Amino acid sequence: MRRMNRKLMSYFVAIMLAVTSTVCVSGINTSYYDEHSETPTAGTMLADTVMVRLPMIAATAVGAVTFVVTLPFSALGGNVGEAGRILVVDPAKYAFVRPLGVF
Repeated sequence: MRRMNRKLMSYFVAIMLAVTSTVCVSGINTSYYDEHSETPTAGTMLADTVMVRLPMIAATAVGAVTFVVTLPFSALGGNVGEAGRILVVDPAKYAFVRPLGVF
């Protein structure tokens, strides 16, 4: 049973990393929405909630933990603000501030 839980958790972590890295690397462009001014559909909103928002909330939590763990090194390097912005603030803004269904 323990082996199965460990395997399931490793699959979950791999999927979360794949989704969050895809979202972060995709280079989302909000100007498309501004130029075309289409309202998002229900399917787009649902996909945004399940496939983007939930992983970004998890990425925010993981980023906060990573930020706290690496805080002494960031302080020595003098880039605490930049580390906090990249690891915590940017994923949090993407998860909580952006309108639902707007990429």
